[in-house]
Amino acid sequence: MSSVKQLQVTFDCAEPERVARFWCEVLGYVVPPPPEGFATWDAYDRSLAPELQGASFACSDPSGVGPRLYFQRVPEGKAVKNRVHLDVRVGTGLAGEERLAALEAECARLVALGAVHVQTLRADGVNESCILMQDVEGNEFCLD
Repeated sequence: MSSVKQLQVTFDCAEPERVARFWCEVLGYVVPPPPEGFATWDAYDRSLAPELQGASFACSDPSGVGPRLYFQRVPEGKAVKNRVHLDVRVGTGLAGEERLAALEAECARLVALGAVHVQTLRADGVNESCILMQDVEGNEFCLD
């Protein structure tokens, strides 16, 4: 039996590079170097057939710990709630008002990058506070 060595999370989207660069800012990820023989990703993209230009983009955790994120252009727009979403863990180890303050500060940073604040869920005695958000194309994620 083989075990999983790596995990990639794939996003369907309209503008792969735009969404990828948003997530780079959220997670501190980086865009990998362009393929050999190309000085930039733009130069590589221009070498592709017109229908493939801008069709995908990727970013990765510079530490190599987190999963690679891959963004692919699809013709249809987002229509329903995600069945899977990312939890951005900014409040780990914090509780109460200290946790909520950390979540709200990160929410403000991400809104400035184009994210949308959907709802703040306050601690209820069972679950700690979290903030529901959407990325630049409406994909749901949580600040947790």
